[in-house]
Amino acid sequence: MPSCVLAYSGGLDTSVLLGWLQDQGYEVHAVYVDLGQPCEDRQAILDKAKRIGAKTARILDVREELCSDFAFPVLQWQARYEGVYLLGTSIARPLISKVCLQVAREVGADAFVHGSTGKGNDQCRFQLAAEALCPSVKVIAPWRMESFRKTFPGRTEMIAYCEEKNIPVKATTSQPYSSDENCLHISYEAGKLEHLDTDGFDLVEFGMTVSPQEAPDEAETIAITYKEGVPTHIDGEAMSPGTIVTTLNERAGKHGIGRLDMIENRFVGMKSRGIYEAPGMEMLYETHRLLEQLTLDRDLVHLRDQLSPVVAESVYYGFWYTPKMDALFAFIKEAQQPVTGEIVVKMYKGNILPVSRSSENSLYDEGIATMEGGGSYDQDDAEGFLRIQGLPSRVQGKVRPRSY
Repeated sequence: MPSCVLAYSGGLDTSVLLGWLQDQGYEVHAVYVDLGQPCEDRQAILDKAKRIGAKTARILDVREELCSDFAFPVLQWQARYEGVYLLGTSIARPLISKVCLQVAREVGADAFVHGSTGKGNDQCRFQLAAEALCPSVKVIAPWRMESFRKTFPGRTEMIAYCEEKNIPVKATTSQPYSSDENCLHISYEAGKLEHLDTDGFDLVEFGMTVSPQEAPDEAETIAITYKEGVPTHIDGEAMSPGTIVTTLNERAGKHGIGRLDMIENRFVGMKSRGIYEAPGMEMLYETHRLLEQLTLDRDLVHLRDQLSPVVAESVYYGFWYTPKMDALFAFIKEAQQPVTGEIVVKMYKGNILPVSRSSENSLYDEGIATMEGGGSYDQDDAEGFLRIQGLPSRVQGKVRPRSY
């Protein structure tokens, strides 16, 4: 009997897949990759997989690896897809593929199965990652199979199948949107959110954040410490990467920080709407940026900023395990060596307000920067500096005069 590893979330889609794969003659090994999903009952999900008939079912906790080896390197790049999206779902997919392939190797499975549709980005991320790690892997994506889509054209048929097979699901045919969550963020899309005249912030029941309007009327101060571009402490207390993210989710979330509503360009070509919340990562991006302003050379930061969209696109599209990304991550690790210090900010009704910055590697020299008289900067030097800078313009101005 052929066997497969199924990336199993316990929701409607993967529960149907677990039953359907057995109907196709597969022995199914269900793998729930624990990414710190904040709103899920892990034991109930594991029990359900076993009741449905999985040959084996396991939960693998990779929250720390997700933060330390996947999210934080992207944070160091200040990478935001199309300038705003913090890539919470995109970052997690290559790790899920890696974990599922490790299980497949252990149990001798023939294939890796995921429940992503043929219209979305996740199919790209799962498959590109899996094939990069194991070029001979067989990837099964039922939503790209016409026979599967004919059997399950919509949620009504999927729910009916679950009822017939006695598969417990909480889904209803009237669910207004779908969501994906991990410790980095929660995303919301589809359903009523596809109507652009719908106020997403009013429709969505957010799991990590309150609205800025409902946030406390008093600001809260918090200090975040970094070592070589990696967050290590909150308010002086050393914490693991996963604990830092979840702690910031709680503390920033109650102040309404980190919500986003965007129209994005999917890798497969279409535009789609997504609602996101990422309070902890938004805090890290902003405090990391504030520390870089203090500690990094101008030309290095500008070069990083030129390359940052390349990193964001590569992560979003699914090209994580590639030579280009290997080289880019090696570059940023070297570039982040001076980014050590502490940033103190206030959180207030969706805003992150700087309070203080400190670093042993600070490049800020008050004696040079001061606008007061004296100091170590000789303003007479600017005369020659500007004469040289303006030389090309003066020459061209004589040859090709501009009207004014």
